Amino acid sequence: MSLIVKICGLSTPEALDVAIEEHADMVGFVFFPPSPRNISFDAAHALGARVTGRAKKVALSVDADDALLLRIVETLSPDILQLHGRETPERVAAIKARFKLPIIKALAIEAKGDFERMKHYASAGDWILFDSKAPAGATRPGGLGKPFDWALIGGAIPGVPVMLSGGLTAENVEEALRNTHVPGVDVSSGVESSPGHKDPEKIREFIHAARQAHLSLPPYEVLSEP
Repeated sequence: MSLIVKICGLSTPEALDVAIEEHADMVGFVFFPPSPRNISFDAAHALGARVTGRAKKVALSVDADDALLLRIVETLSPDILQLHGRETPERVAAIKARFKLPIIKALAIEAKGDFERMKHYASAGDWILFDSKAPAGATRPGGLGKPFDWALIGGAIPGVPVMLSGGLTAENVEEALRNTHVPGVDVSSGVESSPGHKDPEKIREFIHAARQAHLSLPPYEVLSEP
């Protein structure tokens, strides 16, 4: 299984084009106003048209209601919905049923006990994304540039592949993959010059580093038992 590389929080043609040229598998667009990566609907529509099937378009939202999700879907025509809030397994299943799109469900990780929740989401979504837990009082649940303890991951979970996020950079993605053996990585702040401003060269460096690291790792397998 090849490594899935996702570049999230894209908002300019220059950054998007580099991600696509370097063969990112997924390109993410954030629909969450508190985030410095939030994108307007007009900009999302224009950028989405540039993708033209060369990568999967991912629309990230946080505890969005159906009306907002519908507008996102009509604007971007995403291939995947990423749910980065406190959506319950039932809510995830309902969104998937209504919009007929694959789901990436983000779960915040800080300690081993945080993994208890993932078994409830395995049948509701298509990917689980592990991200660092935001500190108390934070205005957004992710994109904070902080890694968690990768040793907490066992490498796979029952029935659903895992994507790793949280503080990844071109400099540490090899270490992250060697510690976790996950089949997907998701980067946002780690390819920015400042919050919300993607650096095309950092995008290029991250994708190259992730691909190179993956070549030296054994194949990832999704476990059938916890």
